[in-house]
Amino acid sequence: MSSTGHKFEGWLGHDSSAAEGNMKWGEFEPKPWEETDVDIKVTHCGICGSDLHTLRSGWGPTNYPCCVGHEIVGTVVRVGSKAEGGLKVGDRVGVGAQSDSCQGRKGDCEACASGQENYCQKHYVGTYNGVYLNGGKSYGGYALYNRAPSRFVVKIPDSIPSAEAAPMLCAGVTTYTPLKHHGVGPGKTVGIVGLGGLGHFGVMWAKALKADRVVVISRSAAKKEDALKMGADDVIATEDDPDWTKKHASTLDVILCTVSSSNMPLMDYMSLLRFDGTFVQVGAPEDGLPSIQQFPLIFKRLKITGSLIGSPSDLREMLQLAAQQKVKPWIQEYPMKDANKALVDFNAGKPRYRYVLCNEQ
Repeated sequence: MSSTGHKFEGWLGHDSSAAEGNMKWGEFEPKPWEETDVDIKVTHCGICGSDLHTLRSGWGPTNYPCCVGHEIVGTVVRVGSKAEGGLKVGDRVGVGAQSDSCQGRKGDCEACASGQENYCQKHYVGTYNGVYLNGGKSYGGYALYNRAPSRFVVKIPDSIPSAEAAPMLCAGVTTYTPLKHHGVGPGKTVGIVGLGGLGHFGVMWAKALKADRVVVISRSAAKKEDALKMGADDVIATEDDPDWTKKHASTLDVILCTVSSSNMPLMDYMSLLRFDGTFVQVGAPEDGLPSIQQFPLIFKRLKITGSLIGSPSDLREMLQLAAQQKVKPWIQEYPMKDANKALVDFNAGKPRYRYVLCNEQ
């Protein structure tokens, strides 16, 4: 129980079976309060693939008990005396996949000094399954309340409904930042590999950034109608057309790959890039990426790179773009009490295209 009277309770994973819908509701102890913190009453929290990877210890051992959820939207109920960002009680805010960094407090950190806290090399703190500088453990948003350092809390524009804002805070910014960084805009042709929770954002951001052409690359044409409604100009169905690599060779400037698979045809995807093209990987398969062949890289001077979420300033910039361009993610809402069922359905590939958990108001 906090000093303001609200109890921190949520869905806790106690072992790897939690990813199969075996989370248990319980109380947890948030990070020790600091005057730079804010407490948030959670109204909405998106479900992310990272939640499943973490609950099942897929990316390494998880520090159980763990409350996942890093697409958090809610209302500020407590503000520290040294909080940043002009936050006040009653503000509608969000917290993404990161909730703290060294911010220069543990020595020089080039990333934090340049406003790219999402690449902090000294003390990166995930919104869940992390450890703060004061020793406290981070717990996520499948819960009633969340405590976070104010620097990583962003205000939600009035025009964006909370349920739609939630998935933007991880899936949204994970796809927005690499497209922006690699110059997607007028004159660029963009490929989006995979039309899932991340990929559907990739299509909408590429269009919002005014790319000339956006092409979805998927195994089948099953989602073609959805892709076109989202703004895609074309869909390449790789398993339906044996000549897809020949037909579309050297037609794309940037490819954003959202797929988490060690079996994807990586070098076939690379063949779609023009000279000096860029392949950006944001999906994170537990068993790694396929092997890379050097000659396609050498002969077309291709670049393979990655991208990690976004900084607080990236989040604010993305939310403003979403408000201006009326970007609306395709979401389905679940009551927070049904979080276990939602996880099972998510793992079965049912979302079209992002699940959002909602607390009773």
